[in-house]
Amino acid sequence: MNLKLPQTTSDLTFRRAAPSDLPVLEHWDTLPHVIASDPDDDWEWEIELPRTVSWREQVMVELSGTPLGFLQIIDPLEEESHYWGGVGPNQRAIDVWIGPEIYLGKGYGTQMMRWAIDACFSDAAVEQILIDPLATNTRAHRFYERLGFIFLEERKMGDSVCFLYIMRRS
Repeated sequence: MNLKLPQTTSDLTFRRAAPSDLPVLEHWDTLPHVIASDPDDDWEWEIELPRTVSWREQVMVELSGTPLGFLQIIDPLEEESHYWGGVGPNQRAIDVWIGPEIYLGKGYGTQMMRWAIDACFSDAAVEQILIDPLATNTRAHRFYERLGFIFLEERKMGDSVCFLYIMRRS
């Protein structure tokens, strides 16, 4: 997967995550708001950051050189664990979060998601985008709905009950 967009927005810089980001990401994994949004996952950063695979992009987001958030864009059909189940071709799935709590509620998450949506749809073959916030995360539901995602169903994803949302190209 190759993101084909400018790597900056008006406020934020987007770059590939690197092994040197390990301490930041491990620290963010200890923050209560990050744990609350993804309590069951071990991202195995030490293994995954140095690993390059064709079906995934891992992106660090910075504000004036300071790490602010993380995005992962995957092809759910090709993803190795088959977390997304029986999905078809020409889809993407996005994981997104903001690390330091001081950056929450300031519009950075919206900028990050708009960038990620544009990155996904910059590939003319991509027809839809999936996201899977926890069923209990009503704040995330409202956020994704404001961006134009449509609720599909409640589904057990891994060990968590999630709401599956979709955004179609049209």
